[in-house]
This record gives sequence, structure tokens and C-alpha cells, in this order.
Amino acid sequence: MTSPAPAPKISLLGIRKSFNGHEVLRGIELDVRAGESLVVMGGSGAGKTVLLKHLIGLLLPDEGHVVVNGVDLVRASPSEALALRRTFGMSFQEGALFDSMTVFDNIAFPLRRHTRRTPAEVAARGRECLELVRLEGIEGRYPAELSGGMKRRVGFARAIALEPEILLFDEPTTGLDPINTGAIARVINRLRDRLDVTAVTITHDLQLAFEISDRIAMMRNGRIIALEPADRFAQSPDPYVQAFLHG
Repeated sequence: MTSPAPAPKISLLGIRKSFNGHEVLRGIELDVRAGESLVVMGGSGAGKTVLLKHLIGLLLPDEGHVVVNGVDLVRASPSEALALRRTFGMSFQEGALFDSMTVFDNIAFPLRRHTRRTPAEVAARGRECLELVRLEGIEGRYPAELSGGMKRRVGFARAIALEPEILLFDEPTTGLDPINTGAIARVINRLRDRLDVTAVTITHDLQLAFEISDRIAMMRNGRIIALEPADRFAQSPDPYVQAFLHG
């Protein structure tokens, strides 16, 4: 007898969202499997970042449901929603670091705010996070002293500080050259392998998408128009997907 498929880590069920009368998400249906790396692609204005904000509860849908670990964020109490958000780590575009803080203080910020770890424990966790993103020994630097790729990786280190179950990456390679994009891809794969997390990445970067994904979803005009394993995505018959892949 075949065992039933495990429940999705995250389910988006009929998600609709409008701003000032403009519908941005138009009935999104999407499951994210536990332990997978899902990449969501699409052109500007497709609704990718709005979708990402629904995953973590920064936005609530006008219609539909967001279910994380079996709990519906739309119906959750404030305390339930807060507990669910703490299972996420999010890396924002270009790192979004605090310019006035050192690298260490950026990473320590969520630890100091949300845990009761001692200063020695915070310091040890900060070093551990920097080792995971391959940036050992830069704790005392400021963001202005870092390259674009290093800023993204410090942002990753901050995102994993609280040991999340789910990692969200919002356009992690925007503005980076192919060499730095490759380095970012290797770090994302390393985090996934070492931490056993579920990852969702929003990107328009084809190189990154194929290097880190188990599955790729394509968005257009607020809808998911294709969803395929990474090794089959290039064979999608959808004409928009083919235009996106081949320019």
C-alpha cells in the first residue's frame, strides 16, 4: 500500500490581492514541499514579491488562505501568527543591512531582540552564521566596507540566526555579476544542505534559478502559469516560458 504524500510545508489556496483596484495576485494556487528549494520567476510586475510577503504574513490576502505547518495565517490569532513568522528567515533585496551597525551587530540584532542568549552565546552564534555563509572574520566591518555579494551573504547570515525552518530569498543576485551569482548560489545550496530547511527564492536570474532549484514556478500577470521540476522546466510548452528563457 502506497504511503500518502506528506502535507506541504506551505500552501497558498486561491490567493487574491488587489491594491487601489488593481489585482496583483489572481487566484494563486501553490504548494511548497518540506525540504525543497522552490524558485519563483517572472517579469517585473508579475506579483512575485507580493506573493513572498503573503508567505510570511506581511500581507494578508483579500481572498484565499495561506497555510504554514498546518496553520492558516488568515485565521490565526496574533500570537499564532507571530509564532509562525518566527519559523521563517527572510533575506531582503541587497541585504537590507543596518548601515550604522557592524556585521556582527546586524547578525546579533534578532538574537538580542527575540532570545535570552548570553553575550557569549550570541557571539558564538554570530560566528557560526558567518562560517555558514563563508565570511569568517569580518564581524567588525561595516556594510559600507563590503562588496555587493558580501552584503547579500551577511543578510543570509542574519536570516538564519534564529534557526528558521523556512528561508525566503527576495532577488538575492540583483546587480551582481555571474561570478558573484555563482557564489551566492553555492551559499544558498550550502545553507539548505547544512540546515535542512525549506527555501523559496524570488528571482528573474536564470543562472541562479537552475543552480538552486528543485522546482521552478513561473508567474505572469498574478498567476502561476507553469510549475515544473528544474530539469524539465526548459521543456515547458508555455510560449511565455520559452520567451523568458530565450529572450
